Amino acid sequence: MLCSAAGEKSALLWSMRSYTLIRRLEGHQSSVVSCDFSPDSALLVTASYDACVIMWDPYTGEQLRTLRHVPLHSVVDYSSEVHTSSLRSVCFSPEGLYLATVADDRLLRIWALELRSPVAFAPMTNGLCCMYFPHGGFIATGTRDGHVQFWTAPRVLSSLKHLCRKALRTFLTTYQVLALPIPRKLKEFLTYRTF
Repeated sequence: MLCSAAGEKSALLWSMRSYTLIRRLEGHQSSVVSCDFSPDSALLVTASYDACVIMWDPYTGEQLRTLRHVPLHSVVDYSSEVHTSSLRSVCFSPEGLYLATVADDRLLRIWALELRSPVAFAPMTNGLCCMYFPHGGFIATGTRDGHVQFWTAPRVLSSLKHLCRKALRTFLTTYQVLALPIPRKLKEFLTYRTF
């Protein structure tokens, strides 16, 4: 699958086998500007100017979670005409347990997947994009004035159950997991309905 975010209120999922549209992911109230698949491809996140990150199951099109940016008043410039929380970029950490977001409120945020609020912040100006270092531990952010900044990111040792889920979801779709003869709670965990 390939996901495209073209400034519309939806993201588009494409088949790389048939080069056709699989589905349109609708749920944002403003333009979708960034998207990223989890390392196991079982999740997709989209970021929008509506100040929300939506976590999707790309196989079913189901919205699993919404993370809302709330401005922190101490760093907000009230003279700006731009909505202070408009998102610019979102990306998954290499182990798939964290997200990083860059917004117009001049903050880099790091989110833990199981929580609905950020676990770390870093001040930045003119943020445009973010990307985790492939081996974890660092995040690079790009700015609209052409600068790159590097940030230390939380390092985490994945639990055995998360590693097992990640390994299974690398080659099993949501539908294949749901067809397994296993308990419902295990299916919910493997399909990221629970963390």
